[in-house]
Amino acid sequence: MTTTASVPAAATGGHERGTTRYRRLGAALWCAGLATFVLVYCVQGLLPTLAAEFGVSSSTSSLALSATTGTLALAIVPLSAVAEPWGRARVMTVALATSAVLGVLAPLAPSFGVLVGIRALQGIALAALPALAMAHLTREVAPRALGGAVGLLIAGNTLGGLSGRLVAGFVAEVGGWRVALAVVGGLSLACTVAFRVLLPPPTAPAPPRVRLRDLGGPLRAHLADPGLRCLFAIGFLLMAAFVTVYNYLGFRLLAAPFGLPAALVGLIFLGYLAGTWSSTTVGRLGDRFGRRRVLWAAVALALAAVLLTLPTWLPVVLVGLVLFTVGFFGAHSVASSWVGRRAVAVHGPASALYLFAYYAGSSVGGSLGGVAYDHLGWPGVVGYVAALLVGAVGLALALRRIPPPVAAT
Repeated sequence: MTTTASVPAAATGGHERGTTRYRRLGAALWCAGLATFVLVYCVQGLLPTLAAEFGVSSSTSSLALSATTGTLALAIVPLSAVAEPWGRARVMTVALATSAVLGVLAPLAPSFGVLVGIRALQGIALAALPALAMAHLTREVAPRALGGAVGLLIAGNTLGGLSGRLVAGFVAEVGGWRVALAVVGGLSLACTVAFRVLLPPPTAPAPPRVRLRDLGGPLRAHLADPGLRCLFAIGFLLMAAFVTVYNYLGFRLLAAPFGLPAALVGLIFLGYLAGTWSSTTVGRLGDRFGRRRVLWAAVALALAAVLLTLPTWLPVVLVGLVLFTVGFFGAHSVASSWVGRRAVAVHGPASALYLFAYYAGSSVGGSLGGVAYDHLGWPGVVGYVAALLVGAVGLALALRRIPPPVAAT
């Protein structure tokens, strides 16, 4: 008898959960997410160190992160569109390797401006990868298993973000921020090798070559869909809120009345482990109970949780942070997989538009959150984040009244 694992995905409607190819694909893209986000977010835990080292404000120091996510956002739509016909596996490998090499060069930056420039180049190098990874899953995985597969990808993203912050923080305590960034670059290179070894050969045919001037039609079609517009806006608001909390909570915990040492403050990023769990779990709940029901509840949880960070009692702040992380990653998992399912004709540009909004939220929203912190302290940050999440809850509830397009579920 022929098993599902030995049958091409195209013949079975995609890799089913539990098959060998499904597990290899999930593990490979988990490594890709780890390699990407260990680089992107390694500087987040170092922002107080960079601010002191280069004599800049907290909001200015955040440019070390915003430069990467900003250029990633700007380049993601054109690069992901023209790169997919070149071969998703090949392009993702080149993107990961180039960004890892830049990561090894970043510690050599002689000034803050040069560091920001290198980080901006990393964003461009990585731009094609997130959308291609989501498009690859959409093409290779069976529809009924897509939510769990996307959740696994996001779990890798989560662990990458966590690992980058923790490794950079601990190594910086011993050898300084330059050694920390060099170690992170080496870790990303190792993950790139693992990704290439694990990734199974694609079974879905490559799409026809796309010219940039041909993007207008698919982009207009996606932006004309009110459901996709809501999902794009939700991605922007969610990521703006999330990056703001994690960017500036470290500054708050270092200052009075907490006055925690830097090594302990770095441990707040262990809250990401809750996101690793929730991204997969909530993604599967969306498959089972319906994305319309699960999405707004996850955003509402994040909104309630951020209010718990207002008191000056550390245990309550940490509980609020963990619940906020659960709500954010759960909502992101549901929203991102929903984009792939709703864009029934052309998946790549829709995923790219969602990720453009997502990383624009990180870059723009995170920097504006720094202005709130510089002028109003943590209460200003909480008010700013709460306003973003109220908007996201409203959009998630509006999605419940928008009918699915033909052939979508």
